[in-house]
Amino acid sequence: MFSDAEVAALYDLLNPWDPDRRPGDRFYFPLIMAADSVLDVGCGTGAMLHVARDHGHRGRLVGLDPDRAALDRARRRGDIEWVEGTAAEASSGTGFDLAVMTGHAFQNLLTDDELRTSLAAIHAALRPDGCFAFETRHPQARAWEGWTSANPEDIADVVTESGRHLRYWHDVDSVTGDVVAFHGTVAEPDGTVLRELHDSLRFLDVEALGGFLTEAGFAIEAQYGDWEGGPIDAASREIITLARRG
Repeated sequence: MFSDAEVAALYDLLNPWDPDRRPGDRFYFPLIMAADSVLDVGCGTGAMLHVARDHGHRGRLVGLDPDRAALDRARRRGDIEWVEGTAAEASSGTGFDLAVMTGHAFQNLLTDDELRTSLAAIHAALRPDGCFAFETRHPQARAWEGWTSANPEDIADVVTESGRHLRYWHDVDSVTGDVVAFHGTVAEPDGTVLRELHDSLRFLDVEALGGFLTEAGFAIEAQYGDWEGGPIDAASREIITLARRG
């Protein structure tokens, strides 16, 4: 068996949070460090907030996530608040300067109702004029077409904290409208499967995304098509959004 705790540790290996090396992390890092209070929605193992505190952030840092095993790993650091819950359960009236959803966590909001309740909760958790920063993959890039064990670039070889060698890859199960269902496979180096991790992501286009944000009371301050701040165009793979609470 490959435990939930091992899955959480594997996530950190596959997705290290490093603003010096990863463009997305480099984009968010100054926003986080400049905000007095930050709510990380879908914080996972808390790596981003750990780095912020390590780099001298002295304000309020709160991580919110429904995954208990990931939060257990996040709680290795006790000078950050960790809350078990979904985006829709963000506490209202808490007056955060900044809310973020990184690592494409926004795409885990699959239904219209889930989007509306989550955006309403995040809006209510921000102070007036507070900022919500997040990214979602642009559907025009059809990123899911590369999520297959037939694509060598999608196969990761990792060594765990205990020195165990593992392989990890994705395969798409279905594409229904704007929702892509897929699973990740954790395996031994010889291909022996240890666990399959099933997930679904929603790929909203710019117009649909803007509609949900406006309905929730947000004003879009800026949108970018890449991590260097380029415009959204026909080649964009991302929709990176900064939205203000009205």
